[in-house]
Amino acid sequence: MATIETGMRASVGFASKTGPRKDNEDFAGALLGAELPEPRQELIAAIADGIGGAKGGRIAAETAVRGFLDGFCDLPETMEVQRAGSKIINALNGWINTMGRQDPKLTGMGCTLTALVLRGRTAHLLHVGDTRAYRLSGERMNCLTTDHVRQDGTGRSNTLNRALGVETEVRLDYATQPVALHDRFLLCSDGVHGFLPDETIADILRERSAPEDTAGALVATALRSGSTDNCTALVLDVVALPATGSADITAAILQLPIIPVPVRGETIDGFVLTALISDGRYTRLFGAQDDIEGGIVALKFPKPEIASFDAYRAAFVREAWVGARVHNPWVGRVIELPPGRQTCLYTVMPLYQGELLETRLSRSPALGLEEGRNIAVKLARAGAALHRAGVIHRDIKPDNVILEAGGSLKLIDLGVVRVPGLEEFSPENIPGTHAYMAPEMFEGEAGNEATDIYALGVTMFRAFTGRYPYGNLDATSPPRRDRPRDFSALRPDLPAWVQATLSRAIAVDPAKRYHDMTEFAFEMEAGPSRAPTAIRRPRTLYERAPLQVWQGVAALLALALLVSLLAR
Repeated sequence: MATIETGMRASVGFASKTGPRKDNEDFAGALLGAELPEPRQELIAAIADGIGGAKGGRIAAETAVRGFLDGFCDLPETMEVQRAGSKIINALNGWINTMGRQDPKLTGMGCTLTALVLRGRTAHLLHVGDTRAYRLSGERMNCLTTDHVRQDGTGRSNTLNRALGVETEVRLDYATQPVALHDRFLLCSDGVHGFLPDETIADILRERSAPEDTAGALVATALRSGSTDNCTALVLDVVALPATGSADITAAILQLPIIPVPVRGETIDGFVLTALISDGRYTRLFGAQDDIEGGIVALKFPKPEIASFDAYRAAFVREAWVGARVHNPWVGRVIELPPGRQTCLYTVMPLYQGELLETRLSRSPALGLEEGRNIAVKLARAGAALHRAGVIHRDIKPDNVILEAGGSLKLIDLGVVRVPGLEEFSPENIPGTHAYMAPEMFEGEAGNEATDIYALGVTMFRAFTGRYPYGNLDATSPPRRDRPRDFSALRPDLPAWVQATLSRAIAVDPAKRYHDMTEFAFEMEAGPSRAPTAIRRPRTLYERAPLQVWQGVAALLALALLVSLLAR
């Protein structure tokens, strides 16, 4: 027996006997939270039964279970269970099918597979064949799977019509079940369920013995009842459930309808929309009074007439996922509502008091060294917090930075972040704002830490100078220069180390940029002691007024020509 010691706690036990067969071709296994990469809080269990009479049945069963457990751990937690499980099982099916056709010692190898993934408060089942999954909730037991068999007329399973490795493509069943505290799950082979009535299985599960003892009792009872096959049972008890997490948030958002865009004065789910904050192309943002829990918040609604429903849901899933995983004083927060309150698609956020960095840049005076340094360091720390969680912002720019009183700020707009495993944009639709996008993003790069560093460098170059470093006319136009503008010519009052720091951040070659946001923050914070200081010299007449210099040269040449003509 083993116990998960993370937010989800569960006990697992199993038993397996060969029975009257020569070999045991069943295989079962489970991975607990402690064996998964942090901070994952999942349980993954699987059982497989090698096809009787075929060579390599045990090899197929063990390969399927071990391959599923290991493969699922290697995929990001943000990938939907159905997508991740199907990807792994399809790969396993291809390998088993190929080996069964190419290796005479493994001819016809194949197996059943039933896999259970507990993520958040949801149980996910992936199934092919006639191994089974049961759930005992309270005193009621349900079979969660369907046997893929042809009956022989005796009432017992005879011939599989679906299995892993038998065909080049596997036909997989997928289902979900809510998980409640003290639920008990059973995975078992047909050597158990084929010789025990459901009521007998339920009675043994209801005794609530330790999982290992219960699994042993099921196997022993099946053998006493005349089982002629291998007998394997895996029992799992849910001891504690985690708080509502990102997996549950994602599932809930996908079910929410998109309503016509509301107007000021309407009440949605207890939020009174008191003020229109912004009315953008894709979303409408309101200030709202929360009449249920009190306080002032901001609500963001999608505009369904502009983009597809799937695109909106994906954006809101991203925001909710980041809001559930990233807690940092410089990153805008997403407020999670109690279960059952939200009836349509929108995002709830704190109503931050302040002004956008874009607004600050439109008024005088220009940012001074300390004000700009403070902004750069905090934005870099916000980006670093996102990157530690595996999140790429992809749209860092002055319009997405709120400057608060007291020198604080918030990096906002998480709708286009890149999260490993979530559905991605096609290469031609990579999100971002042209003037802040690194050159490699125009060539298909979906976004990484280096592209966020580039966007932050452009943001701070513009914050200090009011200009785009590569000559863009505005935020949406393409660059017009191959090399950045001379920062010192635009801001001769700032020390040379600022130019050195920003030049590295906005390097065209990503390999020449900072390795991470923390390094950029350190350079900005350390100031002169961390970057070379250039020796300033008086600017030449040509540097100060190049047009006038050339006009003077032209006038002198014209005068010389006139004198030459008169001398003839």
